[in-house]
Amino acid sequence: MRATHTERRQEEAHYGGNLVEGARVLKFFGDIITEVAIITDGDEGLFVGYDKVEFLAPVYTGDFLEVTATVTRIGNTSRTVELEARKVIASRYDQSPSGADVLEKPVVVVRAIGTTVVPTAHSRGPGGRGRPSS
Repeated sequence: MRATHTERRQEEAHYGGNLVEGARVLKFFGDIITEVAIITDGDEGLFVGYDKVEFLAPVYTGDFLEVTATVTRIGNTSRTVELEARKVIASRYDQSPSGADVLEKPVVVVRAIGTTVVPTAHSRGPGGRGRPSS
């Protein structure tokens, strides 16, 4: 199972040079892992933590990120998910006040592995369409 979301980073920069803090990307990961839980179990579940987080490239105000989540393991109540954020459009405020470039090759900016849990009593089956038959 895989989910994808594209988002523009338009908040105030947290650091000099219009750099956006990495926690903003982790928020996207939280949002998409919730979507994964809804798709797999019909419930938002609880994102219990990260096994690994790698910040690989900077994100700047105005950049567009594509975030993907891929379920790699399904336990009784847990789902292990590989998360990746790629910059697909880069702001180019150095060129003009509203400049941006579509990147020929997306740049991976953050990679992580996380786990979400949906208690058995809350699982309503894939997409909330009822529990799968046993």
